[in-house]
Amino acid sequence: MPERKRVAVLADSDTRWKWGALTARRLVPDHQLTGYLLRGRATPTARQLGEVGVRADRLTEVTCAEFLAEIGRERYDVVVLALVGGAVQAVLHGARALWPTPAKRPVLVTGYVGVVYEKLADGLLLRHGADLVLANSRHDAERFRAVYEGVGADAGAVTETALPFLGGAPYEPAGSRAHTVVFAVQPSVPDSRADRAYLLERAAGHARLHPEREVLIKLRSKPGEHTTHLEEQPYQRLAEKIPGGLPANCRLVYGNMGEVLDGTDLLVTVSSTAALESLHRSIPTAILTDLGIREALGNHHFLGSGCLASWDQLDSGLLPEGDPLWLAAQGVLPGRATAAPVAAEPVAAEPVAAEPVAAEPGAAEPGAAEPAEAAHPSAEPAAGAPHDAYAVARAKVAGLVAAARLPAPAPYYTLTTAPRYLPGILARHHLAPDGTPLPGAVRPSAGESRLRRRLRAHLREAARGAYRHGVQRVAPVIRRLGEL
Repeated sequence: MPERKRVAVLADSDTRWKWGALTARRLVPDHQLTGYLLRGRATPTARQLGEVGVRADRLTEVTCAEFLAEIGRERYDVVVLALVGGAVQAVLHGARALWPTPAKRPVLVTGYVGVVYEKLADGLLLRHGADLVLANSRHDAERFRAVYEGVGADAGAVTETALPFLGGAPYEPAGSRAHTVVFAVQPSVPDSRADRAYLLERAAGHARLHPEREVLIKLRSKPGEHTTHLEEQPYQRLAEKIPGGLPANCRLVYGNMGEVLDGTDLLVTVSSTAALESLHRSIPTAILTDLGIREALGNHHFLGSGCLASWDQLDSGLLPEGDPLWLAAQGVLPGRATAAPVAAEPVAAEPVAAEPVAAEPGAAEPGAAEPAEAAHPSAEPAAGAPHDAYAVARAKVAGLVAAARLPAPAPYYTLTTAPRYLPGILARHHLAPDGTPLPGAVRPSAGESRLRRRLRAHLREAARGAYRHGVQRVAPVIRRLGEL
C-alpha cells in the first residue's frame, strides 16, 4: 500500500480552516492532515472549530516563524496556506529562505475562502509565488491571470477549481414542514449599527408578516469570538434592543451552514459565500438590495445572477432563481449537488501549545535544473464523467509531489519590486527582509515546563479576549462619543 501523503494546513480563522482542510482533502484524498492555527486576533475557539466539523490528526497554534521551523524540520508533501494575503506572502518568503535553490520541498497551495470582491490586485500579488493559486470559478481564474500577466508575472500557478464545501442534497420544497427562511449574516457587512439593526428588524418583520414561516438568523460567531472579519456590532446584542423581542417564529441559530441549508427554503444575505452554497443546491436565494448595490457591501458581485431582491419583494412572496449562465461562470452547478464532499467529523477540542523547533532548511543542490516532472501538468475529466472541479488541480499537485526537486518559491514582490512594501509585511510576522526569522521569533522549547507553556497560552487568550472586548464594547462607545 502506498504511503499516505503528509499535508499541513495553516489557517488564521475558522472559515479559512474549513476551506484549507476541505481543499486538502480534495487535492490529496488519502492523506495525513496536520493542522496549524496562526496565532492572532481571529484564532478560532474550540467551539468554532467544532462547528466547522473538520478534524485534523494534530492541531497546533503557531506563529509564522514557528510554522516555518516546523515545515523546515518535518517532511510535508503539500502545504495549504489558508491565510490573508500578507501572511501568505510572509510564508512564501520564509519558504524561499528555507529552500533558496531547487530542492525536495512541499508543494505550496493557496487561494480564497469565498467571493473575491475587493482588493483583487493587492491580495493576488501577495499570493504570487505559491505553486498553485486556486480560483473558485472560471470567472475568478480569468481575473487572476489578468492581474498576474498585467504586471509581467508568471500566471501558471492559477488553477480553476470550486469552493470545496459546495455539496449537499439538492433542494426539495418544504411540503408538510414549515417554510424556512434563513438570513445568513456577515461579521462586517454592513458595518454600521443602524444598517445591521435595519436588516435584523426586516427579518423579524418578515416573520411577523408570515407567521406560518420559520425565520432563522444564522450567526457566524458568539460575542467575544472573531472570524475572518471583525464584528463590532453582533446581531445577538442588536436583537436584545428590538421592542418586544423577536417574534416566536424568528430565532438566532448557530451551526454548520451545510446542515442549516438542509432545511432551508429561502436563503437571504447581503453578500455571504453561503449564497453560492445555497445556489449550488438550487435553493431560492436572495441577495439584498435594501442598502443599495455597492462595492463596499460586496453584493455588486452578484450582478447578473438573477438573485438581487429587497425585503419588500421577499415579503410579497418573491423566490429568486439564479441565472444559469452566471452560475456556470461562478463554478456553481445546480442539479449536480450531491452528498457533502467531506463528512463532518469532530475536531480536537483544544489546540495544543506550539512546540517550536529550530529551522533546518532542506539540503539543496546548487545549480540543479528544474526537472520535467515539476512542470504544471493539465488534466481534463473523461468525456461523460461526472464533473470534477478539482481534477486539474489534483493532477498538478500529484506531478509536483512526484518531482525530484522543485524550484525555489519566486514571489512577485521582492526587495527590488517592492522595497518599501515587502519589508513591512515580513516584519509584522517577525521575519527579516530576506525571509529568515528575526532574533527571538522562534522561542526555544528546551527546558520549558508544561506549566509555563500552559500559563503563556492562558495569557495569550486573556490578551485576545481584552482585544475583542475593546473592539466590540469600547470602540463603538468611543466612536459614538466622537459624534456628539
